[in-house]
Amino acid sequence: MRKREAKKKFEIEKDLGFRIKFRTVLQVLKVGGPKCKLLKIAIATGDAPFIIAHKKASLTRLKSGSELVSISIDIYNQGFSTAYDVSLIDDSWPQDMFDIVSGNTSQSWERLDACALLSHSFELEAKKQGMFYGAPAVITFRIPTKAALQEAYSTAILPLVVLAERPPEKKFEWRLLANYGSQISMISIVVLFIYLITTPSKSNAAKASKKKR
Repeated sequence: MRKREAKKKFEIEKDLGFRIKFRTVLQVLKVGGPKCKLLKIAIATGDAPFIIAHKKASLTRLKSGSELVSISIDIYNQGFSTAYDVSLIDDSWPQDMFDIVSGNTSQSWERLDACALLSHSFELEAKKQGMFYGAPAVITFRIPTKAALQEAYSTAILPLVVLAERPPEKKFEWRLLANYGSQISMISIVVLFIYLITTPSKSNAAKASKKKR
């Protein structure tokens, strides 16, 4: 009897716990927000990998006057299983505007485990002036449960103003100091020396005039 009662009690508690969890899920779906989005992603993906990629670009002006474009792409697997044969292609950089300085615009990896991160970066040198709009990078991967190749896209970058005209830097003061620094320092020393000599004589003359009075 006691075993049966304990078993029934366990089943009731288990059913009650499931109902509470199910109600919580429904409330999250009704309310919406970030938790709702994450929950929908988890329900939709199940055990499959879920690829998110973030693409960034930055400009660096070199002393020679040319401009360097640095691109970095981070690939996250927010799913619950491994993605295999992961490939990245970022061919949105036309050859008439950019030259590859280091790295490659494509990369491949054997696998990307769940909750893991892959990063890739390369550098380009700009050849033409103007506004450039870069397209998202393309990521392809395979999963064991599907024969077709899966595809994902990175975020797009903000428009890049390549080789933009910049106002000249105020280097006149530094050039003046570099060319006439020794003369300026010499004049300053002479003025300071004259000031030190004349100051005691003036104070002594003032004291003498006070005594005469």
